[in-house]
Amino acid sequence: MSSRRPFIALAIAETFSISGTRLSQIAIPWLVLTTTGSATWTGVVGFAEILPYVVVKALGGPIVDRVGAKRVAVTADSVSVLVVGLIPVLHWLGALHLAVLLPIAAVMGAVRGPSDGAKGALIPGVAAFGGLPLERVTGVEGAIERLGSTVGAAAAGGVVALVGAPQALAVNAVTFAIAAICIGRFVPRSVSPARPAAEDGAASYVQQLHEGWRFLRADAVLVGITVMISMTNFLDQAWSAVLVPVWAESGGHSVGEVGLVFAALSGPSILGAVVAASMAQRLPRLPVYLIAFLAVGLPRFLVMAVDSPLWLVLVVIGIGGFGSGFLNPILSAVIFERIPEPLIGRVSALNTSLCWSLIPFGGLVGGVLATSVGLRATLIAAGVCYFLVTLMPLVRKSFREFSTRPTVAPGGVAGLGVVADPAKEAVG
Repeated sequence: MSSRRPFIALAIAETFSISGTRLSQIAIPWLVLTTTGSATWTGVVGFAEILPYVVVKALGGPIVDRVGAKRVAVTADSVSVLVVGLIPVLHWLGALHLAVLLPIAAVMGAVRGPSDGAKGALIPGVAAFGGLPLERVTGVEGAIERLGSTVGAAAAGGVVALVGAPQALAVNAVTFAIAAICIGRFVPRSVSPARPAAEDGAASYVQQLHEGWRFLRADAVLVGITVMISMTNFLDQAWSAVLVPVWAESGGHSVGEVGLVFAALSGPSILGAVVAASMAQRLPRLPVYLIAFLAVGLPRFLVMAVDSPLWLVLVVIGIGGFGSGFLNPILSAVIFERIPEPLIGRVSALNTSLCWSLIPFGGLVGGVLATSVGLRATLIAAGVCYFLVTLMPLVRKSFREFSTRPTVAPGGVAGLGVVADPAKEAVG
């Protein structure tokens, strides 16, 4: 049990961190939308938060490798407590205006980026420390992520309706505090030790960042994943940050029903992630990956576009949610198998950041389109685009090696039977 304590602590920290993030993802857009009545401004605030998240997370990879993932995660979550807590305080003082909320949202994203990157970098070390298969750990982490999203989504609507969006964010601050305590108290530094520059051949920060970039570009599978996920994340952000709140407000739905929609997506995904955790080593990766994306993509956009009753919307989204539960466990296992241990921090952070690179524009574009051409046309267009992106594994050559499990080369470096050479160029 003691050997698995770091994994349990990380899982609990992720649960509270993701639950709080989900709460803020509902509370902040609802606050802006109900205050300004503008879908465009709702998208702008989402842009202000996500862009710093992506940039800082990408640049923070070498710092995670040098300082240690545990220290970065604890520090970032502790700072998040103060930043998120500013919103209810300013509201109580009567000083919460859009001009103030925008920079706060930007700082929230900038701090949350390295926090999430550091937690992700802890996964391989936690799995090794507990003697657990990587796919089982990523599967359980996927279930925890979905559970956190479900709890956060289900609770957010009720909390916002009960006390208001600004006050609800005080709960978000508490969740970050709990996450910092769990990792700081129960995850040993040996799981993710700091690596001073001397241990990396005195490489400079810029050199390490470039090394991570070259390694990522050299792996065709990672390139394919990055391209596809960045596109689907763009469409997902438009859906969650703008289209769902606008659909709810224009259709006479309450903020509580917004929470139900997100819970319908996240709730069944817990079951999907649990199944993936127990069966992932036996499942054909690429077919499962493709089917899961087909289930979670186009249907949820169309069912909202045709003014379906709420129960049907929830059922269709729930089916897609179950499929989505298989995605992160498969993706995480594929990604971590292909990255050498000394590069995990910088490459995984860079990979995630690139996958998130279009997210800042998702809410922005979604808001502009919903305002200019209407909600229904925007939902249909986004759904069709999602379907086309989902077909990428069938036409892109780099996905042919998606299901190939790399062997471990001498020295513990993961590769396709050979030591990965970060100096190579992308091959597909």
